[in-house]
Amino acid sequence: MVDLVSTTPPKSATDLFSDPLDSHPLWFKPTLFLSPDFDSESYISELRTFVPFDTLRSELQSHLSSLNHELIDLINRDYTDFVNLSTKLVDVDAAVVRMRAPLLELREKIQGFRTAVENLLVALRNGLRQRSEAAAAREVLELLLDTFHVVSKVEKLIKELPSVPSDWSNGDMNLIEKNALSNGTSLQHVENGTNLRETQSMLLERIASEMNRLKFYIAHAQNLPFIQNMEKRIQSASLLLDGSLGHCFVDGLENRDANTIYNCLRAYAAVDNTASAEEIFRTTIVAPLIQKIIPHKLSGVVVGSSGDELEDDYKQIKNCIEKDCKFLLEISSTENSGLHVFDFLANSILKEVLSAIQKGKPGAFSPGRPTEFLKNYKSSLDFLAHLEGYCPSGAAVVKFRAEPVYVEFMKQWNIGVYFSLRFQEIAGSLDSALTLPSLVPVQSSHSDENSQDLTLKQSITLLESLRSCWTEDVLLISCSDKFLRLSLQLLSRYASWLSSGLAARKKGSASSNAGCEWAISASPDDFVYIIHDINWLAKEICGDYVEGVLKLLCTCSTEVLDLVKKSISQGGKSLSDLLPSVINTIIEAVVDKSVEDLRQLKGITATYRMTNKPLPVRHSPYVAGILRPLKAFLDGEQATTYLTNDAMNNLLLGAATEITGRYYELAADLVSVARKTESSLQRIRQGAQRRAGASSDLSDNNVSDTDKICMQLFLDIQEYGRNLAALGVEAANIPAYRSLWQCVAPPDRQSVVNY
Repeated sequence: MVDLVSTTPPKSATDLFSDPLDSHPLWFKPTLFLSPDFDSESYISELRTFVPFDTLRSELQSHLSSLNHELIDLINRDYTDFVNLSTKLVDVDAAVVRMRAPLLELREKIQGFRTAVENLLVALRNGLRQRSEAAAAREVLELLLDTFHVVSKVEKLIKELPSVPSDWSNGDMNLIEKNALSNGTSLQHVENGTNLRETQSMLLERIASEMNRLKFYIAHAQNLPFIQNMEKRIQSASLLLDGSLGHCFVDGLENRDANTIYNCLRAYAAVDNTASAEEIFRTTIVAPLIQKIIPHKLSGVVVGSSGDELEDDYKQIKNCIEKDCKFLLEISSTENSGLHVFDFLANSILKEVLSAIQKGKPGAFSPGRPTEFLKNYKSSLDFLAHLEGYCPSGAAVVKFRAEPVYVEFMKQWNIGVYFSLRFQEIAGSLDSALTLPSLVPVQSSHSDENSQDLTLKQSITLLESLRSCWTEDVLLISCSDKFLRLSLQLLSRYASWLSSGLAARKKGSASSNAGCEWAISASPDDFVYIIHDINWLAKEICGDYVEGVLKLLCTCSTEVLDLVKKSISQGGKSLSDLLPSVINTIIEAVVDKSVEDLRQLKGITATYRMTNKPLPVRHSPYVAGILRPLKAFLDGEQATTYLTNDAMNNLLLGAATEITGRYYELAADLVSVARKTESSLQRIRQGAQRRAGASSDLSDNNVSDTDKICMQLFLDIQEYGRNLAALGVEAANIPAYRSLWQCVAPPDRQSVVNY
């Protein structure tokens, strides 16, 4: 070790005046070697990307040398303590022997104490287990004893009941006393003024409470042999209780004994047999009343019934409920009575009404006759609302609506089929009108306030169909979303009918689009009817119609009403968007007629070509006929009656612009051909003169044929401009007219349009 100390190399000048030995580059971190998850391979693979292997090897060797130096320094620092350690450990074996004896003695005492504690713990556990078993056995025994006592008590109480129900149901006090004495019962209740019926019900309520307790005991000991041996006695007692309770309840219902009914209902509730009480009330009270109102069918004929209408029947049933059933409903809805478990409205009254309708008037549920179906459905909803009026609270209403009988009753009304039939009826009528081969104008009738301002049968049918969706004898609020969709579909169908017809007319054939024949054969006056009807329908739909729909849906939220208003208004706007297309169709028809007269200007070429006619001084006759179709249309009865001033102006300006454009195309083509022909003839004439030896620079001072043609066209367009002005159109404002003026006007008059 001394050698190790002496071999420590002295520090060189480099160590003193340069970086210390333990200094490392930034990429070399010795602390990573101390990490528990250090991996040499991953460490080297990470460094090899930017550190050469030689540099890494030299740095690791330098670090190893530094570690060796530190190890030697540590050994030299603590070497004296290691050497002196052996001199301090003297007589260690003797000390160990002295300490071993007391430790062994202590160990034996602890072991003995531990064994004693374990024995006591085992004994204590055995005692606790035996006590638990004894307590369980005692509990079972007490349960069996209680069960036996309850069964005996129930049997004893049942024996105290009158044996003949008719004896205590007729109200004869002598018979009551006789039966009471024959069964060993006391007459104390009779003497106190309490009739035997009430006593009977009170006794039955007591028996029912005991039976309820008996059920509790049986539920906790149902697998024991003792209980199994008593099952016959228990079943017999239960049957006797059900029979006696049923007789007493029926007697209380027939005599309207409120106390008796109250006690019987509490007894039924105690034994959790509410269904029996509801069924007894249905068969005893409700069924005879309903049978008189809705008799069952006999040999296919309903006796005393007129058709399948239910409105009058429901009125009679409401009166019967008010007269004969209300007393029981009031008893069962008594506060804090515990009788809320009964639902006589659903399981007695509604159940019997449903059964009677199914047997006596099954056609009432049939949607095949939509008008009668809707009337019966609304009457049924009113009847259900009347029944809900007897519910004492909102929770009772929710419970009533959740009853299986209520759900079954609502399932009888097939609303989906009803809407399908109405859809076919409403949409079918509109489709029939739209498939007619031609437009059908209808004379306005002031007696018909709904459609007196519409002029076409197709438009009137659309308005009637739209209004049918929201009439009282068609609309179902529960289907309001479907009727809204139907309304929008009707508007879309009408708009599609118009747009497809206009497209077919523009194409000139209706073979690809069935139902578009009307557009091919329609005259401009017919399209005037369409413009009028579109304006009227758009105004009506976005005005009174949508307001009427919103009133019917007033119970909906504001957000829903806004969506409904936007959707219907959008449908009306879709009709208004078709107006430009209809106006363009009219313009095209008028322009086509005007072009027939325009084609006559081609005769101007034949008039002045190769002739010696002088310059024209007046316009051509065809000019007067160019605007004649447009003027005839605007002055017609349909246009003056059904078109607004704005529509008239749009039609006039559009037609004038289109006709002028056609005029310019024909005139420009005519002038171009004339000038080309004139140029060709001029070249031919000059060639002939050169061959004849004549002077080619001698020009003819006469006016050329092209100039004559242009002058004639110039006179014609001046007259045409005056005709436009007579109609109220400023020709100079039409770009095509200005181009036409530039094309045919003399050079000295091209700058100013003046006709």
